[in-house]
Amino acid sequence: MSVKNILVFKHMPSQNPGIFRSFAEKQSVRFIEIDLHAGDEIPDLTLYDGLWVMGGSMNVWEEDKYPWLIEEKNAIKFAVQELNMPFLGICFGHQLLAEAIGGRAEKTDRYEIGLFEIKPTEEGLNHPLLQNLGGATEWVNVHLVEVVRPPQGAIILATSTNCKNHVMQVGEYAYSCQFHPEVCGHTLDGWMKIPGIPESI
Repeated sequence: MSVKNILVFKHMPSQNPGIFRSFAEKQSVRFIEIDLHAGDEIPDLTLYDGLWVMGGSMNVWEEDKYPWLIEEKNAIKFAVQELNMPFLGICFGHQLLAEAIGGRAEKTDRYEIGLFEIKPTEEGLNHPLLQNLGGATEWVNVHLVEVVRPPQGAIILATSTNCKNHVMQVGEYAYSCQFHPEVCGHTLDGWMKIPGIPESI
């Protein structure tokens, strides 16, 4: 089995593939993780088999404060629309996918921090991505922003009482989720060191 190389955009050390690191090793998948906030440069995307974009405490519209967001959004758009590359965005990565492809993310008063019940939409019930999950299940959430306008043609696969767009498909191979399926012990420990997070839970 040939090794698949997945490029991972991180925005802080604690926002990483988490539990998927162990899974990847067993599936001949290798994560190449770069931290854009730390100044790492985006490599040639054509050298990789997929792109993952992780979470972060910044906001998608803060390009003046985080100028690397401009290049990141362009890279996501290129990967999804031009390369038709398999893509996964988690939390901030979910919001970045929406913004990069023409959608919009905004702050919400109905934010979710903690465990929240998320259920498939009608389109998501029999979708290959979610069909083994069954009905509603609880997932870890840490977000004050949500995708209020999905990109044109996007399919919403899961929702919650507070957040309409929890899992989204864009095109054939791009998926994203607002919740955090990657959480494990070391990611949670890292989150607890983020200013404001412990007080919010």
